[in-house]
Amino acid sequence: MPTLLIIEDDASIHSLVKEALELHGFQTLSAYSGTEGKLLFGHHPPDLILLDLMLPGMDGDEFLKHVRSNSAVPVIVISAKNDQASKLELLTNGADDYVTKPFDIKELLARINIQLRHAATSASSTNQEIHYKNIRIHPDTLEVKVDDRPVHLTRREYAILQLFIEHPQKVFSRANIYESVWKEPYWDNDKTVNMHISNLRNKLNAGDTNYIKTVWGIGFKFD
Repeated sequence: MPTLLIIEDDASIHSLVKEALELHGFQTLSAYSGTEGKLLFGHHPPDLILLDLMLPGMDGDEFLKHVRSNSAVPVIVISAKNDQASKLELLTNGADDYVTKPFDIKELLARINIQLRHAATSASSTNQEIHYKNIRIHPDTLEVKVDDRPVHLTRREYAILQLFIEHPQKVFSRANIYESVWKEPYWDNDKTVNMHISNLRNKLNAGDTNYIKTVWGIGFKFD
């Protein structure tokens, strides 16, 4: 039975989400501040985190950075911020999904199940190390090394890299990448894909080496 960590300081929203999750068979852990969430995360690692941003103590952005420094656990942000820039920044910083308040509890449950399925698929993938030139990736641990230099990627960045490595020289459109990695229909998500590609390039590149090539008018390929 999956365990979900709810980090939300609004008692009414927290109670609503907790009751709905438990009604659908999930176990829950409750935190009402980022600091409390950090402690629970360290002592009782959950299968998924529901994270508010405006929290007392450690805020949601800082908590997300802490989680992504040592874990690939799925994180769904629940926030009143609804501008595209905020959503893109959070997705780039490691959030797996974003739900805007007020939200429909059925939609939230659907998004939770999607993320849990993705995590289960990743966990069941082969643990054999994959090599491509001087890059090594470990599907079981999401570890990446370039010339034996550890490279820390978000789950989305790792999924994009694995997609490229498994299909070297293939040209992927932005729609190909988005639908393969996000597992959702593509709908004008150029900015999301471009930001993840840019971050991945910066983390992989060493000196003049550029692994991800832009194919103008089409998309990207790995070389």
